[in-house]
Amino acid sequence: MTNVKSDSGRSVGHSLAHSSGRHDELSTHEQDPILNWLHRVMRLAAYVLAVAMVFVILIGVLSVIHTIYLHIIEPPYFLIPDIIKTFGAFLALLIAYEIFSNIRLYIRSDVFPMKLVVATAIMAIARKIIILDMAEHSALDLIGMGIAVVGLGLTYWLIALADRGSDTKDHLPLATSALLPGSKSNEKDD
Repeated sequence: MTNVKSDSGRSVGHSLAHSSGRHDELSTHEQDPILNWLHRVMRLAAYVLAVAMVFVILIGVLSVIHTIYLHIIEPPYFLIPDIIKTFGAFLALLIAYEIFSNIRLYIRSDVFPMKLVVATAIMAIARKIIILDMAEHSALDLIGMGIAVVGLGLTYWLIALADRGSDTKDHLPLATSALLPGSKSNEKDD
């Protein structure tokens, strides 16, 4: 804990993480050796997840290419009969890539990228809606998906609003979207 004088002259306690402009969820520089070891194990688990996600993405890409190839070499040639399912496979790969991005950002910054997690969830529900077969779902299912979309959209908006409000203050954004490439807060960490 460091003490910093406020504008009124009083001493205000700030943690080292906030005074250095960085907030660590699982810092590997803990004073407690057990916590330090546990944080290192969690970081190793994140690396294993990242490697596994890359493997899943590569297998998914090969699977999509194989499926497209099989469809274009059979009569009627160069036609994909289930184009909606093919789009679903593409979107599933994009969601897998977004999950990889979440893991990568966590590894690089030790902060959970809340805004990106919510954006990934929005993409996942959008994928479900795009490939939706109306014959298989009831009206209640559609209402539930609509509520999920509205809830996720509201959550994303609130996180963006919190980030915008924290950009004017002297501390890290609440939702850590400043870790995204090209954000204004990312440039302030110099």
